[in-house]
Amino acid sequence: MLTQPYRFGWFDRFCLWYPPGWLILFNRHWQHYKPDANGWNWLEYGLFLLPFGFYLALALRWLRLKLRLLFQARSPATATTHEPDPVYQKAFQQEILEPIAHHYFRATLHQAEQLPEEGPLMIVMNHAGMCFPWDFVCLGVLLAQRRNWFVQPLAHPIFFDHPWLRWWFPAGWAEMLGGVRAERKSFEAAIHEGETEKYVLLYAPEGWRGLSKGWWHRYQLATFDPSFLRLSLRDRVPLLPVICMGSESLHPLTVNIPWLARWLGMPLFPLSPLVLVFVLFPSMGVWSMRSRLQYYVQPLEQPWEQTVRGEKQTQTRTYRRADALRSRLQVVINQLRQKAKEGMRDEG
Repeated sequence: MLTQPYRFGWFDRFCLWYPPGWLILFNRHWQHYKPDANGWNWLEYGLFLLPFGFYLALALRWLRLKLRLLFQARSPATATTHEPDPVYQKAFQQEILEPIAHHYFRATLHQAEQLPEEGPLMIVMNHAGMCFPWDFVCLGVLLAQRRNWFVQPLAHPIFFDHPWLRWWFPAGWAEMLGGVRAERKSFEAAIHEGETEKYVLLYAPEGWRGLSKGWWHRYQLATFDPSFLRLSLRDRVPLLPVICMGSESLHPLTVNIPWLARWLGMPLFPLSPLVLVFVLFPSMGVWSMRSRLQYYVQPLEQPWEQTVRGEKQTQTRTYRRADALRSRLQVVINQLRQKAKEGMRDEG
């Protein structure tokens, strides 16, 4: 059961306006519903707002937790599991994400008449920006408003395990908001749950290739991983392609530095003029440049209906079908870009 709804005060409104404050808002909302003595405190929040202050806040929190372990009576260790929490996800969407999605990112859903009434369903979408996945987050908000769906995005294990993110966010935050590890076992388990609970999965078939392609190739779809198509064919889960325009501007003029990413144990390392600002204010890692996120829903696809009876789905054949879908979506992206250019010329 949730407590009273989270109510915005002057400090919360300030955090929405001031980019280093977004991480504070995420954590304060969590602590309102799920009190956590190990989370960030007011002194540390204040340091977030100062240049280099996050590093001091991190050191203070680390010391505070070490002292608590030292002086508190030790209790037997218990395994902690974090299950998806649709009730908390709805509260977080309505109270925190909706103002950001509608007023900051100006997210809009086009061709919504092509949305099915219910799941199970796998939404496949292009993914760009080289930053916090606001393109995924805002689509989840729009779909929850339109269909009241509990949307579960598939995310790289780094969002669950990387030490930096484990300090940024509360323990279990990604899982309780519906995040699913982009691993075969978790992927399959989520699909099987979807068949009974009618959940909806949100998947980026480009994977990290889509993010790491950088600014200069931002409108070119990277190779699709065919794993989503194999699972769709095997479990008869419909596919709903969605194209996002505007995500490429969330972190502009960005290039990937592969050797630095490998050294830091990360799948990519984005380098841009904003990196200096992120060094001064690491809590801005959840912030992105303002953009207009436009989502275009494509016709629903049921790949098994296009399969000849008795035809064996080899790896090569599945890869070709995934690439054919990529090509179709690339054509739509090109058409949307051309339409936008023509609109700009008409206005000029």
